[in-house]
Amino acid sequence: MTTLIERLNNDDRFAKLIGAHLTEIREGYARAELTVMEHHLNGAGVCQGGVMFTLADLTFAAMANSHGILTVGISNNITFIKAGMLGDTLIAECTEQVNHQKLPYCDMTVKNQKGDILAMMTGLAYRLKKDFPYEGLM
Repeated sequence: MTTLIERLNNDDRFAKLIGAHLTEIREGYARAELTVMEHHLNGAGVCQGGVMFTLADLTFAAMANSHGILTVGISNNITFIKAGMLGDTLIAECTEQVNHQKLPYCDMTVKNQKGDILAMMTGLAYRLKKDFPYEGLM
């Protein structure tokens, strides 16, 4: 059996494909990073919004499943504030705001290496009646 951070870093194939990786998970909190590369840029020459969404969503998955119950996202809303640029290190953090037995709610931010907020996201999840076994969070 693996830890939650190993499980998600290895098994979230799309996040892995774009270079996103979790760096920290605590109960009710997660952090992930990604370096913006050429293939992350959109037609305007800035980081594609879907990259930031995926990075934030990876932290959402980690935070939501940090209680050991299989939990899936059912609603996310993102607001883009500032562009990510080639070479930026994007840092996403997710913090649980409501640890509801069925519908946990959280806030996510995506910042660059300077601490500038690039995007803010909210998430609502649904806890299934299934265990999500792992050997520790990290």
